[in-house]
Amino acid sequence: MSIQTKEKMVMWVKHNVEQSPSLEEMADYVGYSAFHCSREFKEFTGMTYKKYLANCKLEAIANDLVATSERIIDIAYRYGYSSSEVLSRAFRVVYLKSPREYREHYRSGQL
Repeated sequence: MSIQTKEKMVMWVKHNVEQSPSLEEMADYVGYSAFHCSREFKEFTGMTYKKYLANCKLEAIANDLVATSERIIDIAYRYGYSSSEVLSRAFRVVYLKSPREYREHYRSGQL
């Protein structure tokens, strides 16, 4: 698999993050088996597809928290989280703040 194909996989995930794309959908997009894509994706990014997708979602959520005034629960649902509490637990692991704290601190210039 070429570097261009691997980059294409990464960009496809980022562009489709709101739809919670599956590994199989990505594999169909690039024309390789899911098994082969999984192996190549991990080698290229250093993490599993599932972990990479979760990180992309949290990054997109962080951007939405700052760029919009949308309710946190609505953002959580849009990215496939079942509740704002589930989102808060995952978000805190990466950003060391709850989504609400992140939004407030970023907007006040404390980050």
